[in-house]
Amino acid sequence: MKARSLAIARGEVRPLPEEPKVWFTSTESFAKVLSASNRALLAEIAAQAPVSLTELAARTGRQKSNLSRTLKTMARYGFVTLRRDARGRIAPEVTYDAIELILPLVRRALNQDAAA
Repeated sequence: MKARSLAIARGEVRPLPEEPKVWFTSTESFAKVLSASNRALLAEIAAQAPVSLTELAARTGRQKSNLSRTLKTMARYGFVTLRRDARGRIAPEVTYDAIELILPLVRRALNQDAAA
């Protein structure tokens, strides 16, 4: 991932529009961010559109501080957007309705064609 990012910065690689926008350094980090409980949290946000973290905490039974940390992590990956209203309340919004995982089983050279 680092080598690819540097190659893009040097202009050696140009990412295609259909290429992934989010990268994880390991399957473990992916699994942690998108655990079953966190996917349920995203589903709750999408279904109920809570107007605040307080409302979301009440709906899910999770502590507000825990929700805040989790949602900030998800926001860094672009899975949620955190919007602050005029009263200062933070309302989470789900960014995507699906996530596709591409998990290569063998390493490929950075400049190797995807069809190879």
